[in-house]
Amino acid sequence: MHLSGLLVIVTILIALSFDFINGFHDAANSIATVVSTRVLSPKLAVIWAAVFNFIAAFVFGTAVAKTIAGGLIDPHQATQYVILAALVGAIIWDLLTWWWGLPTSSSHALIGGLAGAGIARAGWQVLVREPKLHWPIIGTVPGLGEKWTATLIFIVLAPLIGLILGLGLMVAVSWIFRRAAPRTVDKLFRKLQLLSAAAYSLGHGGNDAQKTMGIIAGALLAGGFLTPAQFASGWGDYKWFIILGANAAIAMGTYFGGWRIVHTMGSKITKLRPVGGFCAEGAGAITLFFLAYHGIPVSTTHTITGAIVGVGSTTRLSAVRWGVAKQIVWAWVLTIPAAAMVAALTFWVIRFFVPGA
Repeated sequence: MHLSGLLVIVTILIALSFDFINGFHDAANSIATVVSTRVLSPKLAVIWAAVFNFIAAFVFGTAVAKTIAGGLIDPHQATQYVILAALVGAIIWDLLTWWWGLPTSSSHALIGGLAGAGIARAGWQVLVREPKLHWPIIGTVPGLGEKWTATLIFIVLAPLIGLILGLGLMVAVSWIFRRAAPRTVDKLFRKLQLLSAAAYSLGHGGNDAQKTMGIIAGALLAGGFLTPAQFASGWGDYKWFIILGANAAIAMGTYFGGWRIVHTMGSKITKLRPVGGFCAEGAGAITLFFLAYHGIPVSTTHTITGAIVGVGSTTRLSAVRWGVAKQIVWAWVLTIPAAAMVAALTFWVIRFFVPGA
């Protein structure tokens, strides 16, 4: 086999490995609340989440994947080695934060990895700066294109949207069921939480699996297996291989779970009851569906954390453990630059052995 073809296979395998790690790293996003409220056992919860992670392949389009594939860095500079270095940067950061039990964003780790490896190869001009998008209040961000602007803005907006929706849903539900017996409410929302967990897992698969789809499509383009026209449209004969492979990998990762982060998300931030779990997951799912439709690679981790904080704060502000929340926010801030640095270092190591990388 030609070296280029072998490199494509290696890149795809590493990309699917990243998706698998993304699954167990972000498993907490979709199952922590349903486990902490004891609606499902951990084993049943991961099976439930994994099934809906996979079903997402048939529900969502590929708008987020196209953003990752060509909306962040110049596709002409996205060589096999750049993609490999980006994946290594994202995987290392994911594994470190998983070990520390911090629910950081696999999506932003991958975005940071792409930026770091691309800049290491071709300088800052590798970042896509067009088209421009004029945002209300913020205006046009100098030096950045539409997708970069949207991605960076939603690092802040995603948890705020989750928080506001979680808070709003919790207030609405509390008012609607204000005269119902607590036992009746608890019994009802134990059933409804199965639906909210399924919806959130669907959004997780639809949003996060697409990032790997974009990476795999980029690898096939760089290896000459896709033409620029196929890359820009429907990925030719590789379309369903890319979509099903990415969703299967993330589903398997979710099945094996990430219990360190489940503990942080499900009990350390705030204590949840089934009604709170339903509102948090419902708020997160609404946010993810909307943003996946618009092709914005938002963090599922940021979204559900904001929703959990919003639900917890309806009881009293002291119900939220703000010290834990502060640690999580710092991990969010560091994710893109940390993954970018690791990816850049990885690329420079590769270039030392392969000067033409």
